Amino acid sequence: MKPHTPIPLSTPRKRLGSVIGVREERLAEYLALHAAVPPGVLHALSQANFRNYSLFHYRMPDGKIYLFRAVDYVGKDYAADMAGLDANPDFQVWRKICRPMQEPLASRAQGEWWAEMPEAFHLP
Repeated sequence: MKPHTPIPLSTPRKRLGSVIGVREERLAEYLALHAAVPPGVLHALSQANFRNYSLFHYRMPDGKIYLFRAVDYVGKDYAADMAGLDANPDFQVWRKICRPMQEPLASRAQGEWWAEMPEAFHLP
């Protein structure tokens, strides 16, 4: 597995944002997991054409903690890349560990786990 190489800013990309709740009693565990993401998971995300991937967490006024994801997608066939990611054994294990810590939003679109957010502004 070769190390991740940042892509030039001139490469076409689609910026994606999404949100999901995280169970308060599992937040510390979730953050610890993401402080040391296994190399196989990082490789799977890179192979699925994700770059510049960030997660943020914040307690909102409703008292719940939410995770906000921002990522660049640089592939040409999102559906095929997601199918490949879903089939990756390392990613399957990772998702099985992480999903019980997450609380999907009731308002998310059918078929979504993370609720997709439309981009409102971008300064390249």
